[in-house]
Amino acid sequence: MAAIFRPSANLAAKFFLLGMGGLLAGGVFWWWVYPRTDYARGVGWVIDQPVPFSHEHHVAGLGIDCRFCHTSVEVSANAGMPPTYTCMTCHSQIWTNAALLAPVRDSLAHDAPIAWKVVNDLPNYVYFNHSIHIAKGVGCESCHGSVDRMALTFKAASLTMQFCLNCHRNPGPNLRPRAAIYDTEWRRGPDTPSPDALMKQYGIVNRDLTDCSICHR
Repeated sequence: MAAIFRPSANLAAKFFLLGMGGLLAGGVFWWWVYPRTDYARGVGWVIDQPVPFSHEHHVAGLGIDCRFCHTSVEVSANAGMPPTYTCMTCHSQIWTNAALLAPVRDSLAHDAPIAWKVVNDLPNYVYFNHSIHIAKGVGCESCHGSVDRMALTFKAASLTMQFCLNCHRNPGPNLRPRAAIYDTEWRRGPDTPSPDALMKQYGIVNRDLTDCSICHR
């Protein structure tokens, strides 16, 4: 009786099964790893905005303090976005007819806020408060990166749960003296208090910052 399958069918079946196994393993790997990549989190990607605002020009170039625009960062969970009249404080005098700033002028003329797009996003189930981080000595740069060097703003850190836990488990290295929180040029020097000293100064010692209720309320 003649064989239904040739001997080569065994080899083909093995390759098929190995291929299917590889695809399954690769799919599971991709499903698990991809959401955790910087690419998936949008790290380093510039988001188009209604106005191409340059922190590099305004902060590093002109020396404008973060709080001039983000007025509620010390007292609220949200750092706040500047109303149009804050922009027009300067731009009613300089670059008054620049085409680049037409959306700003239109916003003021029609009393309609500029619809800025979110750059540093967090899931809705995550509670984050800017004011407590500022009050405890965390500099803006720890989460937002060197914003003063960004010609166009992008997300500098993943802001994943792991990112937050890395700091909450050992916050000392990310703490600064109070006068340096908004200083974009600050670097730790020989006269800087140690991380342990800063933790004592800000009253963070013996706090369980990894408790679930800290971020999920």
